[in-house]
Amino acid sequence: MKKSVYEYSAKDINGTEINLSQYKGKVLLIVNVASKCGFTPQYKGLEEIFEEYKGEVVVLGFPCNQFGAQEAGNAEEIKNFCSLTYDVKFPLFEKIDVNGANAHPLYEFLKEAKPGLLGTEGIKWNFTKFLVNKNGEVVKRYAPTDKPEDIKKELAQYL
Repeated sequence: MKKSVYEYSAKDINGTEINLSQYKGKVLLIVNVASKCGFTPQYKGLEEIFEEYKGEVVVLGFPCNQFGAQEAGNAEEIKNFCSLTYDVKFPLFEKIDVNGANAHPLYEFLKEAKPGLLGTEGIKWNFTKFLVNKNGEVVKRYAPTDKPEDIKKELAQYL
């Protein structure tokens, strides 16, 4: 098994392969996102974290349509929604699966590194968040109900 998120890459929302090693030395908050979810307003708080800690904390959004078909749009629709509705500037990636046979390798790593409640690895819903320290190690997993404002209070210890 790989030891760090820096050993993975993913295609950004424009289809460009991004090696996550480009984020070495930064704290990452990796989130599976969706445009039509009850938790979608968390985009606002995630963007606030990204703006407030510019250069130190990077939010990485991974659209996913596996929960209630709440991210049915294509890349262009997702980009437009995020930009126009929440003025999202943090990096967005191509739509991926986070569970199942076609789960993205990054998410397989994240789930194994920080299992959820009672040791279950599967992602339960949109806006599950993983906090990664400056060394690329997964240090915490947050539930969809954990608000970005609450996570912000914990970020200082990782900067």
